[in-house]
Amino acid sequence: MVVPPWLSVPPPGYGGLEQVVAGLVDALVDRGDAVTVFGTGRESGTAGDFVSTGPELQYHRLGESLPELAHLARVNHLVHSADFDVIHDHTTIGPLVAGRRAVPTVATVHGNPVGEYGTVLSDTDHGVGLVAISHAQRRGNPRLPWVGTVHNAMPLRDFPRKRAPGQGPVLWLARFSPDKGPEVAIRVCRRAGLPLTLAGKCNEPAERRYFEQVVEPLLDDDVTLVLNADRDTALRLLVDARCLIMPIQWEEPFGMVMVEAMATGTPVVALRRGAVPELVRPGLTGLVCDHPDELPAALLESSRLDPADCVAHVAENFSAERMAFSYESVYHSFLATRVRPGRREPAPVSIR
Repeated sequence: MVVPPWLSVPPPGYGGLEQVVAGLVDALVDRGDAVTVFGTGRESGTAGDFVSTGPELQYHRLGESLPELAHLARVNHLVHSADFDVIHDHTTIGPLVAGRRAVPTVATVHGNPVGEYGTVLSDTDHGVGLVAISHAQRRGNPRLPWVGTVHNAMPLRDFPRKRAPGQGPVLWLARFSPDKGPEVAIRVCRRAGLPLTLAGKCNEPAERRYFEQVVEPLLDDDVTLVLNADRDTALRLLVDARCLIMPIQWEEPFGMVMVEAMATGTPVVALRRGAVPELVRPGLTGLVCDHPDELPAALLESSRLDPADCVAHVAENFSAERMAFSYESVYHSFLATRVRPGRREPAPVSIR
């Protein structure tokens, strides 16, 4: 399991990819698989073995290409076909360099596979299989070498849950970016006459600049601001919230926070973009709107939804156990195309 060099697995706060990988590793180990996690830093909090390619996490260099390339180069030197059956890569650049490995690679695409990222993925080596995290993501670029679709998920054992509809404020929980629509959330909640908690990641220069220029001038007494919440704080906010608002302004390929909200029993009110229709069951676990003008009424209506229905929906569709089973199926089907009859060793991976 190859993770990016930026954050620990699992992360202490924001880090959806790392949360997903941590749940996947533990669930695979529970199923009897031997898993090794290749990352940076000094330790991992998963049940898998941990191999570090460097002593320090590289979060302060997030956005640069060289730290990830150096990390991947070290991984490629460390993996051998005698030790591993398959590599599961979660990095951005991994699909471009995976063809140099002696072990077959599947790579989960965690971003929106269009634009520059789509161009990078279109040059994926022929021996690498890409896994989508939603059908919407896959439809966004159907020509890529997809080998499966597996929804993100999480371990649910220790998740806090509400027993009755939340009476707290509406919650927006995301990174401060125009894609996530925090300014839309403020205006919509004011129209509905409901208080709002803005709990946002605001570490990177672009996030701080957007917050200062666009969001901060809109703040007033009806908005509670929580910056860079840790994991425990985020979960408490989800449990206490009336609902989670997702006024996204882009084709979000997944949106893990929606699953986290429903896992606590908190319904989701969202715009119909990206993977939202795959995650939320309208009228049962949330309300999906086609236009921002529909959001105020949906926020008010969300209080009638049963928290137990939200929790049951996540348990059935987004458990770490189900994700692990689905990825095992992808591994087996992918390896079946890579192994020569009568041999245990994978066929050599060609490099274009």
